[in-house]
Amino acid sequence: MNKTHNIGTLSLLAASVLLSACSTFQSQPAAPAPAPAVVSSVTEAPPVVTAKMAAARQQLSQMVALQDRLYRIAGPLLINNADLCRTQARNLLGFTAKNKYSYTGEFVDAAQAVLNYGDRLEVASVLSGSGAARAGLRKGDALVAANGKVLPIGSNAETLAAGILGPLASSSQSLDLTVARGGSNQQLKVPVTRACAFKIDIGNSDNINAYSDGQRVMITRGMVNFAQSDEAIAYVLAKDIAHNVLGHAAITKQAYTVGSIIDNLVAVRPDLSMLIGTAGVKPMPQDLDGAADYLSLYMVARAGYSVDGARAFWQRLASQYPATVLNGYTANHPAVSHRLAVIEKTVAEIRSKQAAKRPLVP
Repeated sequence: MNKTHNIGTLSLLAASVLLSACSTFQSQPAAPAPAPAVVSSVTEAPPVVTAKMAAARQQLSQMVALQDRLYRIAGPLLINNADLCRTQARNLLGFTAKNKYSYTGEFVDAAQAVLNYGDRLEVASVLSGSGAARAGLRKGDALVAANGKVLPIGSNAETLAAGILGPLASSSQSLDLTVARGGSNQQLKVPVTRACAFKIDIGNSDNINAYSDGQRVMITRGMVNFAQSDEAIAYVLAKDIAHNVLGHAAITKQAYTVGSIIDNLVAVRPDLSMLIGTAGVKPMPQDLDGAADYLSLYMVARAGYSVDGARAFWQRLASQYPATVLNGYTANHPAVSHRLAVIEKTVAEIRSKQAAKRPLVP
């Protein structure tokens, strides 16, 4: 007998016991009326929050805040460069959704306590500049239905919903989305958004690095803290988006290695022992790195960010965290002099085109 069946049996058994008790009570002779009793209110004790649960709640709050920031910065990079992303551009809905089952262990409690997640999928983030943002979709909206199809709830809701929403986004220009907000259902017409179809993630580690495996871009917490400004974070994101567009993970045959690192570091509690030594990552050849720098700076400019601080940022990173710092960005991208020369030349090229009001096409 499986666990689900056991739970169902126990529930039915409990119900039958309650019914029997009521029936037995009603068949007894009437008892004398009891003396009036003093009515007292009983307040349930709040659930005990252990130190482990409190730490999980704080950790999840910090990760969600960082992820929200990355998603906001990445929005213009992904949307404004769809034509440069070649075959990797797709029609996207422009939002992510999660429920409490998106997490495991004590982080299930954290998701409920911090994010108020339950069984139903809720909008976790909305891509800045997307059709979803323009349609008024908000973080916290609960997903009810799409084009009249009821969306799933429960432990496998993310996967099942993707199977419904993905085909709808690819085959139409907009989506009729029903969401629950403020105690009532609302109907939103969400236009699809043409954008570079790369997943953007925060890496839960303090090493100063960023990774791309051809499909995803991940920037570590340490890199976000080092970069500090949105503009500097945009430089890093754009660089790895460019590596993906140019197919460098496949060319260097590192898609599997880097993909494993991303899989690990996106976890709320990653195995940091995987970052000992070089973590199996080979240095990026300078010609590939230079090509990614060139394309990335155009992406940055087209997204509305300034390219003026790019050289100074990468110079500062290389100076403070040189190639001798294993699992740092410069260790994986050691051709600093070549990169800085490419960056300087590309910035001048972009400035010239901007001054002449010519299209920013690399």
